[in-house]
Amino acid sequence: MERAAQGADGGGGSNSSSRSSSRATSAGSSPSCSLAGRGVSGRPSAAGLVGGGSRSSPGSVAASPSGGGSRRREPALEGVLSKYTNLLQGWQNRYFVLDFEAGILQYFVNEQSKHQKPRGALSLSGAIVSLSDEAPHMLVVYSASGEMYKLRAADAKEKQFWVTQLRACAKYHMETSSKMMNQVEGQQKNLVHAIESLPGSGPLTALDQDLLLLKATSAATLSCLGECLSLLQQSVHQGAAPSHKPGPSENILGWHGSKSHSTEQLKNGTLGSLPSASANITWAILPNSTEDEQTLQPEPEPNSGPELVLSEDEKTDNEDKEEAELGVMEDQRSVILHLISQLKLGMDLTKVVLPTFILEKRSLLEMYADFMAHPDLLLAVTAGATPEERVIGFVEYYLTAFHEGRKGALAKKPYNPIIGETFHCSWEVPKDRVKPKRTGLPSLAGCHEHPVADDPAKSYKLRFVAEQVSHHPPISCFYCECKEKRLCINTHVWTKSKFMGMSVGVSMIGEGVLRLLEHGEDYVFTLPSAYARSILTIPWVELGGKVSISCAKTGYSATVTFHTKPFYGGKVHRVTAEVKHNPTNTIICKAHGEWNGTLEFTYSNGETKVIDTTTLLVYPKKIRPLEKQGPMESRNLWQEVTRYLRLGDIDAATEQKRRLEEKQRIEERKRESLRTPWQPKYFIQEGDGWVYFNPLWKAH
Repeated sequence: MERAAQGADGGGGSNSSSRSSSRATSAGSSPSCSLAGRGVSGRPSAAGLVGGGSRSSPGSVAASPSGGGSRRREPALEGVLSKYTNLLQGWQNRYFVLDFEAGILQYFVNEQSKHQKPRGALSLSGAIVSLSDEAPHMLVVYSASGEMYKLRAADAKEKQFWVTQLRACAKYHMETSSKMMNQVEGQQKNLVHAIESLPGSGPLTALDQDLLLLKATSAATLSCLGECLSLLQQSVHQGAAPSHKPGPSENILGWHGSKSHSTEQLKNGTLGSLPSASANITWAILPNSTEDEQTLQPEPEPNSGPELVLSEDEKTDNEDKEEAELGVMEDQRSVILHLISQLKLGMDLTKVVLPTFILEKRSLLEMYADFMAHPDLLLAVTAGATPEERVIGFVEYYLTAFHEGRKGALAKKPYNPIIGETFHCSWEVPKDRVKPKRTGLPSLAGCHEHPVADDPAKSYKLRFVAEQVSHHPPISCFYCECKEKRLCINTHVWTKSKFMGMSVGVSMIGEGVLRLLEHGEDYVFTLPSAYARSILTIPWVELGGKVSISCAKTGYSATVTFHTKPFYGGKVHRVTAEVKHNPTNTIICKAHGEWNGTLEFTYSNGETKVIDTTTLLVYPKKIRPLEKQGPMESRNLWQEVTRYLRLGDIDAATEQKRRLEEKQRIEERKRESLRTPWQPKYFIQEGDGWVYFNPLWKAH
């Protein structure tokens, strides 16, 4: 590759395939080095740029932010390199521009398009530039964000020239970022110290609205600043060493006693006497407990297999699922404000015992079952004639699953499952409603219609079992199968909550696998995060984050992005998806819309389809009545709490919850004293995941 001189005004030779800045200026001085004046055949040598005599370091090639106010911004280097694009197109020539001052490597299709928007850009702050033997004269640029460019020069000298410049740029911006990080970190520590040094007592009452709101918003501000600092630190140090994630705190903020009594007592207290004024709301440090004090752990029977759940006992579930809106009652707001004021920055909310009035009347295990409210769409996946139809069918099912499981945008949380808690149910789906996606969408009926199969022989049976298998961390597993369609799903999820100022985020860590045994295909998928917003006014829920669906056998994958609402403007509950065939890099389907509203799918052949989740047919669960459920089944276990929540008696619900917690603690202490490890009933740990003890793929 040849380089010709190019002046600061953009002029210079036009007969070269690669150009470099012709000079770099100092404040009020002549150029420190000439890039075009050294080397052979118009090519500047590396020595002309990186040392040699009195010449400057690479930082002098481009305008440096610290080099004086009169310096002009010039690109340090630009020219043609081969870039590896994909398996289909292989190596392609691209025109690269290294902006030393900005610390960015950009590339364009050709030199003529360099004044247009770049095809791609890579930040070099914290980047690693390495040599590779994979191809002749090849170098690889790894950014701190994980993105990678595979590049190839014309010869060895050209390769070394680019490597030297890229490394110099990365080093300069790493040092600059580190200095800025130290300044920001110092400012944050000073701010935290100033807030913590504020007087803790005074004439104000404990529930002074202005004071509590100030403490809550201050904590939110510091939390946001901490998040920004953490992201910057990750960006700077990601390439140097793996990030260390601290384990969950062993100290837990506990909530005890009834809500109404404690609120009344707090109204008479002062800041200086808050502990004594809140006799029934005690903020205590409770070692080794979780949100619902998960310690009710029945003694496992050695060598005892899972109990038999008879499907003949199951009845169609007619339980009222409506949840009252969590309003802004003044006493509830005071409790929430007091809760927020006690939280420390960085506290994991999985460890915080929340007040009873924010709970919805179902367990988290049952919420996972409600994700299966459209089983006809799930069973239709395996009916697809081609791998393309099957992956699109699963993406359609995936996007329509969340609206029923989350009950719309209602901001209440389910009961945290107790270790050993289980949930069983099933669905019967008429066979004439299970059709491949190309033949139409059989579920487009009124959402209030509940299909019930008259003849079980004409229906598919879909069975579901969920179990809480771990205490620390809280891990839930669920398994669903249809023997007739030779289809099953195995999923394990670790829920981790985090305080984010005026909102709460819940990460769903883990993965699931859909297995289509008829086709020998496994679809691995992840789950989005959930966010409770506006917790001081009218709380609402949205989903956020990027999830993936992939099938290694067929080479198909999908990326689904749940978009959170921007701070200013924007729509809520937006979701976009893209399905791709990786070997050919072909996009076969795109989708956009709202996960709890209308979704529009566009296929590669130009066809489109619209699915309105609000009109999809909801299949009711079949579940055994309470009198036939075991003591650790979700509805039986939480029935008293649920009953009082339905009656609106928050104090009685809190008392029932407290009794459960106390019984849990006693039994857990007994197990710890005997050093008896907990053995789940239905799931077995395999590596970092959990698998159902008798899955369909082992039975067939």
